[in-house]
Amino acid sequence: MYHDKTTIVEPDISVICDTKKLTEKGCSGAPDWIIEIVSPSNASHDYITKLNMYHNAGVREYWIVDAQNDEIHVYNMADETFTTKTYSFHDTVKTGIYDDLSIDFSRMDFGI
Repeated sequence: MYHDKTTIVEPDISVICDTKKLTEKGCSGAPDWIIEIVSPSNASHDYITKLNMYHNAGVREYWIVDAQNDEIHVYNMADETFTTKTYSFHDTVKTGIYDDLSIDFSRMDFGI
C-alpha cells in the first residue's frame, strides 16, 4: 500500500527488490515495479492518478494491464522523465528492471 497525505492506493501487484523496505505494515518506500489491472469503471484512476503518484514516489516501472482494450502500457520511470511503450496481449513484454525477465501475454488466459 502507498499513501500520501490525502490518498491511499493499494497496487494489484508490487515488486520490491530491496528487502530492507519490507516491514510488518508492508513496503516502506516505493516498490520497484507496480502492475495495475484496469477496472473499466475507474480506468482514469490507473492511467492518471496512480501513474503520477507512482512516478512522484520513485517507482521505477509501472505496467497498466487493460484487458478490455487488449493492451499493456509499460512506463519506465527510472529517469526524471519517463518513457512508455504499448503492447498487445499477443506480445512478449520484457521488464525494464530485470535484464532476464519477460512475460509472454499470449500464453495467458484472461477469461475474455
